[in-house]
Amino acid sequence: MKEMRLSNYWILLFFAGNILLSFSCKHNGLDPLDDDDPIGNDTIPDGDTTGTGGVPCDPSVVYFDLQILPILQSRCAFSGCHNEASAANGVILTSYQKVMQTGDVTPFNLDESDLYEVLIEDDVEDRMPRSPNPALSQDQINLIATWILQGAQNLTCDANAGQCDTQNMSFATNIRPIIQNNCQGCHSGTAPSGGINLSTYNGVAAVATNGRLYGAIARQPGFVAMPFGGNQLPQCSIDKIKAWIDAGVPNN
Repeated sequence: MKEMRLSNYWILLFFAGNILLSFSCKHNGLDPLDDDDPIGNDTIPDGDTTGTGGVPCDPSVVYFDLQILPILQSRCAFSGCHNEASAANGVILTSYQKVMQTGDVTPFNLDESDLYEVLIEDDVEDRMPRSPNPALSQDQINLIATWILQGAQNLTCDANAGQCDTQNMSFATNIRPIIQNNCQGCHSGTAPSGGINLSTYNGVAAVATNGRLYGAIARQPGFVAMPFGGNQLPQCSIDKIKAWIDAGVPNN
């Protein structure tokens, strides 16, 4: 078994870490800090293509900070596991430098990359994230695999550059991937933070229709900023969610 697979000692440490985990994603969910504060009813025009003029992202390229790090921060780098303080089994997954130094990633080679291997383990005792945390989605695993096969580079782009197409937003195609990669680390499983489970359409639609989702991701006054403890979503992602909400949160 490779280095990242935990010994019995580390399994015991993991269960101890679960106690800490109860605090790692504890926040006020998507609740406003003050119920009297406005939810915000600004709208995003259909087909908004406003950009910043920076370097646009190439859809065929996987970008670490934009696509990989949010998954690792949300699903792996929490208290008791792979944040700076806990560093379970010596692995820290909080930045590109730490991932490459401690995550056993071999560019262009999935078989020699433990970061990938532990995600596809058949044995739930060896799989990461550890049970009872849910496994990564196949789309998330594929994204990490593609990043490694492309050389595990620390490439950057401006997610707000160029065109941001907000027409005909689809929950399955446009909205669910944003929620999966940035929110479900805390808002899923048997004990989701704040009692808000964003792993299903119904859960997302509930906080979308009452204004709490947009208020949190747009970081409006009176709302707890989401993703909690992380960077704000790219403006294009926020605009897509707002356009989907304005269209009536279709389950399409």
